[in-house]
Amino acid sequence: MLFTKIMKPNTINMLNRLGIVMLLALGLSCTTVENVDFPERTKIALRDAGNKLLLSNKDSISLILPVVKLETNKYQLSFNNTLSFEPTFLVTVMEQSLKSAQLPKHYRVEVLQCSDREVAYSYQMSAEKESTIIPCSGRYLSEACYLIEVKFTNRVAGFALHEFISYAIIFLVLMGLIFLIIKKARPDSAKESNEIFEKLGSFYFYPEQNKLVKEAEEIALSKKECELLALFVANPNQIIKRDELTKRVWEDNGVFVGRSLDTYISKLRKKLRADSSIKLTNVHGVGYKLELN
Repeated sequence: MLFTKIMKPNTINMLNRLGIVMLLALGLSCTTVENVDFPERTKIALRDAGNKLLLSNKDSISLILPVVKLETNKYQLSFNNTLSFEPTFLVTVMEQSLKSAQLPKHYRVEVLQCSDREVAYSYQMSAEKESTIIPCSGRYLSEACYLIEVKFTNRVAGFALHEFISYAIIFLVLMGLIFLIIKKARPDSAKESNEIFEKLGSFYFYPEQNKLVKEAEEIALSKKECELLALFVANPNQIIKRDELTKRVWEDNGVFVGRSLDTYISKLRKKLRADSSIKLTNVHGVGYKLELN
């Protein structure tokens, strides 16, 4: 809340837009990581799994036919000769090949008979064990012509958690840097406005508004305090005689009481004491001096 109060609407809008752009960039980065060469990597992985199946049949001659993309996220692996295999071995080699290609962990595999396209075997894999279904392990599929279809059921799950965390950390670090930059630049932004101010140590003095500003805190000044401080700011590190101060501030402004100047000087000292580099010094018998280190 404090942060939004000390920023101008234009600055807040800029931050909002930048945040949206960065979130979109993060989303696109996530999508890009997962989708770069996805079809090509999938086809290579399926051919690798097919090769292992053939070798398990002691077959190094039969061909693996071109892997076909049937629809979005669904691919078909086929062979020019018959083969047989144990389902558990299919599960293992398919998981190894897809993992090596950095493909999603959520997918469903169906083994279809070429003759009638009936499902001879199927199973479902997931990053969550409770969603993984692998039935009928240990039962060999007799030698026949088979089509193996793989459908990725949740592409988002294929995006590695550690990569998401990395992007999230980068996003938070960038937002933190933006916060610091804007916090430091906030006083400079005031210079771009029409408000007239003077830099006084760590304060910003606004004579037309009778106030001092230090970071997010505003310190109100009375009219006399403001007039006195304006004289000191215009003549830093110089002695201003008491007579000149009283004449400039109190002339034609009512009755002047002898201790009025000292009272207002004391009030200014209290309001400026937050910055030790600023001192209102009493030059005995002469006047006062604003000392700035």
